[in-house]
Amino acid sequence: MSEHPGGNEPVVIVGAGLAGYTTARELRKHDRARPLVIVTADDGAFYSKPMLSNALAQHKAPADLALKDAGAMAAELDAEILTRTRVAAIDPAARTVTTDGGRTLAYGDLVLATGALPIHVPLEGDAAGAVISVNHLDDYARFREALPEGGTVLVMGPGLIGCEFANDLAAAGHPVHVVGPAPHPLDRLLPGPAARRLQRALAELGVVWHLGTTVAALQRTGGTFRARLADGTGVDAHVVLSAVGLAPDTRLAEAAGLAVNRGIAVDRYLRSSDPHVYALGDCAEVEGLVLPFVMPLMACARALGATLAGTPTAVRYPPMPVTVKTPACPVVVCPPVPPVEGTWEVDEDDDGVRGLYRDRDGVLRGFALTEGRVREKQALVKEVPPWLE
Repeated sequence: MSEHPGGNEPVVIVGAGLAGYTTARELRKHDRARPLVIVTADDGAFYSKPMLSNALAQHKAPADLALKDAGAMAAELDAEILTRTRVAAIDPAARTVTTDGGRTLAYGDLVLATGALPIHVPLEGDAAGAVISVNHLDDYARFREALPEGGTVLVMGPGLIGCEFANDLAAAGHPVHVVGPAPHPLDRLLPGPAARRLQRALAELGVVWHLGTTVAALQRTGGTFRARLADGTGVDAHVVLSAVGLAPDTRLAEAAGLAVNRGIAVDRYLRSSDPHVYALGDCAEVEGLVLPFVMPLMACARALGATLAGTPTAVRYPPMPVTVKTPACPVVVCPPVPPVEGTWEVDEDDDGVRGLYRDRDGVLRGFALTEGRVREKQALVKEVPPWLE
């Protein structure tokens, strides 16, 4: 085995989400001795972020989603975990990070697993600042605290997360309104017929759609909110949830002078423009690809864990279909990655929709399946070329 990239000096990981903790676990599979420090702005509890959008119908409180606390994770990983601590600055030349409490941490290798930040849509009205974004467990706890029994929720954004929350909330007995500018839900991922099947299924569950428009203003009206949509419609809700999207959190990297494009720019080895700083997960752009899904994150963590332990390992992305958590209408989508010129071929019957995305040469680059057609996933994924070979 070759030497560690940073010798026996500590690995410092910024972020204790799925990317940070999985990288730490993968490192420990290969190396139990290298010093490890994890810095996190939250309480350091380990949980699966995808569970946030389908916990209500499963009657899971925020505390139920935390699988291990920071103490248990520190013991498992033989790591020092600094909770409720933010990194204020990175000095790549000195190989140090400085926390908001003034502590300086030296590192041999630094891993940025800072995730993504919710995109905020500017709104008019005195309640514009009351919109809730659920991006981690603390956010989810605030959301659940704000949501009364049977309370109405207005969801801004008919994308993947918006649809998952809409299904979960409606199944748990909450009236739900979904607002967005697209003509159909999951408009960027699904061909029209598949999107319409999902839209109808959620409507049958009780979801009210307001598509082709946006929320323009939000006012307080006693204990609730009144949303004015751009088309003039008014919607009353107890909670307004934003699911309009996330942007990679590149703030620390930019301030440290690292190369940043859509995300922190890294190569196949997850190395940034500084050879001792790595990035993965929602904050990273890997060889030009920004893929905010769990499976690419896990592939990166496996490769990076080996690299940090002394075996440089390039990440490889096979095609990785995404299962959308909408039980009212099961959906699996394998988006064409990287973006390629092509067209959808759609077959629809009583069993569901199968959409095949072929490039100009007829090569299958992606697919979308609904309902009973999701059983075709395994056969189709074998035909799709690797996303990153």
